[in-house]
Amino acid sequence: MAVLPVPSQAAARIQHLISPGGIEAWFVQDATVPLVAMEFAMYGGAAQDPDGKAGVGNMVADLIDEGSADLDSRAFHEHLDRRAIELGFSVTRDYFRGSLRMLKDNKDEAFELLRTSLTSPHFDSTDVERIRTQLMSGLRRETTSPGSLASRKFLQIAYGDHPYGRPAGGTLESVPTITIADMKDYVARVLTREHLKIAVVGDIDAASLGALLDRTFGGLPAKSRLTPVSEIEASKPPQREFITLDVPQTVVTFGGPGIKRDDPDFMAAYVVNHILGGGSGSRLYREVREKRGLAYSVSGSLTWMEHSALFVGSTGTRADRAAETVEAITNEVHRMAENGPTAQELDEAKSYLKGSRLLSLDTSSKLAGALLQYQLDGLPVDYLERRNALVDAVTIDQTKRAAHRLWDSGLLTVIVGRAPLTAAAQPASTEPKAN
Repeated sequence: MAVLPVPSQAAARIQHLISPGGIEAWFVQDATVPLVAMEFAMYGGAAQDPDGKAGVGNMVADLIDEGSADLDSRAFHEHLDRRAIELGFSVTRDYFRGSLRMLKDNKDEAFELLRTSLTSPHFDSTDVERIRTQLMSGLRRETTSPGSLASRKFLQIAYGDHPYGRPAGGTLESVPTITIADMKDYVARVLTREHLKIAVVGDIDAASLGALLDRTFGGLPAKSRLTPVSEIEASKPPQREFITLDVPQTVVTFGGPGIKRDDPDFMAAYVVNHILGGGSGSRLYREVREKRGLAYSVSGSLTWMEHSALFVGSTGTRADRAAETVEAITNEVHRMAENGPTAQELDEAKSYLKGSRLLSLDTSSKLAGALLQYQLDGLPVDYLERRNALVDAVTIDQTKRAAHRLWDSGLLTVIVGRAPLTAAAQPASTEPKAN
């Protein structure tokens, strides 16, 4: 058993654990409460859905805990409920993810249920059709959801026919075509040890955890069989699209190419994005809500993936004020791109970002989630300790450069609502190109 402690006071509890079988995890032993929380991920995600079959990974995530080994779906969930074990799976663009939370006294049964889910899921036809019916119902609801329509159209404009442009949850056309064989093939290709990342926080010692990790994940295939995904930059702004939908509130989704997590300008971009659209103290909030009363909320965030990055924001407003709302957002984004933030804005953003991060990690599950994300981002095990210094080191010139990179070209904007804006519908003429 190799346990490599971080040599620092602030992050001394975070350990890099290597099990006897060679499975690695970031681990925090914490006996404050008798709970254990684990988050894990395997590289693959929705980007590994076959062409024409968007939603395979999502169906796997929904069905993999619907019976395994000698337990059918009902018996499997009865075991979870009886022991108050929380087990869940999901897919992002790049990762198949899982989470497990249990009382420490139930850890053996919890890890065993996870093991059988990963290694011997049933995919029983009755369960498959039940879940498919639920997914189709949700997809039909999305056809009348302005937020869902705006998000889908935004990704289509940004990424075209690249895997990132496909809806991770599938479509009304693709989900009916997904077979049990498709899901079993996805499991065999994606659910492996090769790109496995694990974070565990809770009342368990290193030796016990190492044994559980080997027992749970050791039987997975060693290597993945993944379809290569090309690098791509989101389609260049400015572009605007309008979708007519008879709903009380018009939804606006806006954004453009972002800055990847390993880019030298990332931290400056993270800080300046907070100043522009990071909450109730942001410029967009002040201009759109407080000064003009156009919307209840408006925000923007950076999203980074393995092969691309985005800036994405959203708001909702009355149909008769949609044009004014889009104009206010566009003008404020342009002003930030031209001039960057003020020194006072930068100081206030740094203070908030340094203080809020640790406050947000107030449960074992949240901390495990953060430690998993740091691994997926390729960050060092002592990143949590180093983060505030990295925020502090951001200069005004760096934020101006990042703002110019992010927003100088304008915005991709999708508006969904009752009446089109003047000149709102413009052709999405710039096609994304893979690098």
